[in-house]
Amino acid sequence: MSAASCLLTEDQFLCSICLDVFTDPVTTSCGHNFCKTCITQHWNVNVLYQCPNCNMLFYTRPELLVNTFISEMAAQFRQSAQQKASSSSSEQHAAKPGEVPCDVCTGTKLKALKSCLVCLASYCETHLEPHLTTSGLKRHQLIDPVENLEGRLCTEHDKLLELFCKTDQMCVCMLCTVLDHKNHDVVPLKEGYEGKKAELGKTKAEIQQMIQKRRLKIHDIKHSVELSEEDADREIAVGVQVFTALKESVERSQAEFIDTIKEKQRKTEKQGEGFITELEQEISELKKRSTEVEQLSRSEDHLHLQSFRTLNTAPPTKNWTGVRVSPPSHEGTVRRALNQLEETLSKQMKKLFEAELKRVQQSAVDVTLDPDTAHPNLILSDDGKLVKLGDVRKNLPKNPERFDTHVIVLAKQSFSSGRFYYEVQVKGKTSWYLGVARESINRKRFTTMIPQNGYWTICLRNENEYRALADPSVRLSLKSQPEKVGVFVDHEEGLVSFYDVDAAALIYSFTGCCFTEKLYPFFNPFLNYNGKNSAPLIVSPLNHTQ
Repeated sequence: MSAASCLLTEDQFLCSICLDVFTDPVTTSCGHNFCKTCITQHWNVNVLYQCPNCNMLFYTRPELLVNTFISEMAAQFRQSAQQKASSSSSEQHAAKPGEVPCDVCTGTKLKALKSCLVCLASYCETHLEPHLTTSGLKRHQLIDPVENLEGRLCTEHDKLLELFCKTDQMCVCMLCTVLDHKNHDVVPLKEGYEGKKAELGKTKAEIQQMIQKRRLKIHDIKHSVELSEEDADREIAVGVQVFTALKESVERSQAEFIDTIKEKQRKTEKQGEGFITELEQEISELKKRSTEVEQLSRSEDHLHLQSFRTLNTAPPTKNWTGVRVSPPSHEGTVRRALNQLEETLSKQMKKLFEAELKRVQQSAVDVTLDPDTAHPNLILSDDGKLVKLGDVRKNLPKNPERFDTHVIVLAKQSFSSGRFYYEVQVKGKTSWYLGVARESINRKRFTTMIPQNGYWTICLRNENEYRALADPSVRLSLKSQPEKVGVFVDHEEGLVSFYDVDAAALIYSFTGCCFTEKLYPFFNPFLNYNGKNSAPLIVSPLNHTQ
């Protein structure tokens, strides 16, 4: 027996199913040997009774008997294999946590090198050898070692998940395709994987594109922040310059005011000192005459009688009855100093508004009147830049966009973000309404043109009454009548500002506005008043680079 075993190879004592030394080996009618338990479980799982090695089909399940000869030979070989494994185990390391262990090793589990999708087992280097040398096992599909190979079996049919149902997007076995997934779009698992892999590649490309877009957005945001910082620094520099000039002007006005008061006081003091000097001189002369009179009054010499004539004449003196030192009047000194300061401040404010107007004019847009929104009494020019009120109500289509009560026309252009600016000539008019309106304003009935109703408006009434239509309305005090009005909107700041373009002066600003819809410039030339207000509103051309 020992001599015979030496002539047999290692492969002849290994079961091709479990790849271990035979346990209770049985022989099929086609001459192949398997562990009794292995071949029994194999036929329990598969519908057809086939030999795993040669695929010979048995129409009935064969009765299996243990081959005692092979069993004895396998026992001897198992002992030899265990000795060989124990000597070679020192060359292979045991599976560490996180590594897949060999399913065949007894005792210390070695690290698996491959997993077999047919046998549903993982093998170390020693136990993998049959899959690399035995012809029947070479056809098995080997993959990098993975755990839970049972998870690759269909839980319902205990068959290998080797197909992919595209209809239900799940892995299935062969039996699933004729039962639960009948008539579904089913492809081999590899083909499904390749398809999904291609989709993942596309998804990855889309994600990379999204990442790139967001990186560009980050770049844009950073650039905007940098521009904002530059604007802030520039604004601070201008502000510091203005406030420094104002501070110097205040200090200069204060010094001039103090000097004026002190100069008046110096003149008063000098006048008083002059009067005192004169009085002291007269007092000195009078004291001298008093001494002489005293001396003569004590003399017994009758000859001194002739001196009395000169003493009777008083020394030359000034009549001080009407002489007085009046404190200087300071009335109006502070007022005049403040008026001068106000004039300086006005000049600085004008410079500021000129600079501000130039900045907002950088946001100039081309505005054209929309005839589909115009009230039937309005007359528009062919180029859409002029509107005035006519005497005849035109028969126009009653579309939803048209105003039926207010004599208003909107611009064709709408704005939902950023900044925009345009100018309107109002020269020669005694009444008008201008501003911006949100898209949803009521165009079919009369509504007050205030922010709560979707309007941000300023107007001229009765030739010289300017108002901002807030709630309540604000009476505006203007130094001059505007002939051209600039309108500026900043969505992000919630700001609507109106300017007197020629005077470079701010008329009024609506602040803290919340814009949730598109905004349209609107124009209302108002009533004609028997021709007094017949002048048109004209959208002025504006050079975007001015």
